[in-house]
Amino acid sequence: MELSKVTLEIFSKLEQKWLSHCENSKKTRVLSIDGGGTTGIVSGASLVHLEDQIRLKTGDPHARIADFFDIIAGTGIGALLSAMLAADDGSGRPLFSATEAVAFLAEKNSELFKVCGSGFLRRRKRFSGKSIEKTLKEALRREDGEILTLKDTCKPLLIPCFDLNSSAPFVFSRADASDSPSFNFDLWKVCLATLATPSLFKPFKLTSVDGKTSCCAIDGGLVMNNPTAAAVTHVLHNKRDFPSANGVEDLLVLSLGNGPLSGSLSKQNLRRNGECETSCIVNIVLDGVSETVDQMLGNAFCWNGTDYVRIQANGLKGDGMLAVGQKEQEEVLNERGVESLPFGGKRLLMETNGERIQGFVQRLVASGRSSLPPSPCKDSTVSPLSNGR
Repeated sequence: MELSKVTLEIFSKLEQKWLSHCENSKKTRVLSIDGGGTTGIVSGASLVHLEDQIRLKTGDPHARIADFFDIIAGTGIGALLSAMLAADDGSGRPLFSATEAVAFLAEKNSELFKVCGSGFLRRRKRFSGKSIEKTLKEALRREDGEILTLKDTCKPLLIPCFDLNSSAPFVFSRADASDSPSFNFDLWKVCLATLATPSLFKPFKLTSVDGKTSCCAIDGGLVMNNPTAAAVTHVLHNKRDFPSANGVEDLLVLSLGNGPLSGSLSKQNLRRNGECETSCIVNIVLDGVSETVDQMLGNAFCWNGTDYVRIQANGLKGDGMLAVGQKEQEEVLNERGVESLPFGGKRLLMETNGERIQGFVQRLVASGRSSLPPSPCKDSTVSPLSNGR
């Protein structure tokens, strides 16, 4: 009897030690930002609150989002925010804080998305390629005027587009850029590539810094509006940068939406014969891509649901006015969170979006700052594509 008691105590202590090790083991932290609209009001408010909470809980007024995430992914307007948060100022620190990045987008929104009419009697709305190019170059360069490339980021970055040359998705990544100059592109070009919505911009042609890889890009949102699944897959298959990530149990993921584009189907979206307007169908497709990815990840993380947090403001449209004012932030953050249920459906949570971000930050700060190295400096190890793409 005494032997059984001793054995029980030994196994109990071993179990406690194992559980303690599991709780304290450092997870790979993933931040993903959806595309959608031209303003990013939901993700903008979420990012500002996220960084404010990080600074509050660490007591460090200079802490940045990139300090506590191991990889950042974004599509469309989310890609621009991601690039600004990850861009290296030359000293290994992020070029922008979240507040600065959102304020820049708010101030320069009319220049980023400057309307220039085209088509018969200039009735077809198009955005100016020259205006967005100038503004992106202004944002993604250092104080000394150096134009940043995909390789010049504090943390791994992942940005998708769709390549018309190969009729397939093309994912820009710092991992590929650090392997070969044939996969390194100017950062402003990468952002314009993923923002090039066909109805609003002409397809954007870009080449790598060595001129050996070319791409004719259109909006990444058409195939990967929610890049979270791409980011998770990248982490799990990139053992060089993420050797300890063997499954979703090793990940901590924050996914930021940008509000639904389609909204509720109303009579304004219907033609006289009852069919949906083309623009409405496109928005439904983009929302469907994001929601499908959310559902898949909800299933993947169903046994450790707190490791995957999705912030989406379902009462706001993604193309609303971007602002960093208190009123606009509160509207996003005070909305109750929504969570995907395993194998279908959603449920309305008691927690607000702001409270969910606060809870996530608590786990981020407890796990410490990211230990991944800043911008890589290494020789090319991958030969360029033989056909130029």
